[in-house]
Amino acid sequence: MMTLCTAFDGHTMIAAGPLVQVAAATKAAHDAGRAVLVFRDEDARPIDLDLRGDLEAVLARLPQEQPQPEPEKRGPGRPKLGVTAREVTLLPRHWDWLASQPGGASVALRKLVEAALREAEGPDRMRRSREAAYRFMTAVAGDLPDYEEAVRMLFAGDWTAFDARTEAWPADMRDYARRLAEPGWRNGQGR
Repeated sequence: MMTLCTAFDGHTMIAAGPLVQVAAATKAAHDAGRAVLVFRDEDARPIDLDLRGDLEAVLARLPQEQPQPEPEKRGPGRPKLGVTAREVTLLPRHWDWLASQPGGASVALRKLVEAALREAEGPDRMRRSREAAYRFMTAVAGDLPDYEEAVRMLFAGDWTAFDARTEAWPADMRDYARRLAEPGWRNGQGR
């Protein structure tokens, strides 16, 4: 999976996209004497680039992207599930209920886990997006007007108040903070 990131020189975004492109722009800004912060778009965690040497040396030190393995082509028959056996401790009544389910205990447990994963998807997405926006805002926006109130509105889930509190911020910072927060509004259902 390709690492997408965004670089800021003060309050101005100087690059966004794949890490290789952002690293090149960051190196140029660094060589011009500017201090640049780079954030991974997925979670707004800072990326610490080693900018010593020339551009080739900087790019050579970047973490290598792991290619996605191609799915194994298989013929007819049961698909490989990648099952991992582990011990589960349950009460006797739980085992009795699982044993009475169609397909047995393993199938019932897999179905229960899948249902729980689907149910938690929205709240998990909301939490991750709010944490990412907060992480970015804490790193670069602490001195901006209405910062504390914007953080309160972010965690209160009030997107209209969040937008109002960030409206006066420099456009690049405001837009990036809003983009990071967007998946968290109304449980990821949009505005």
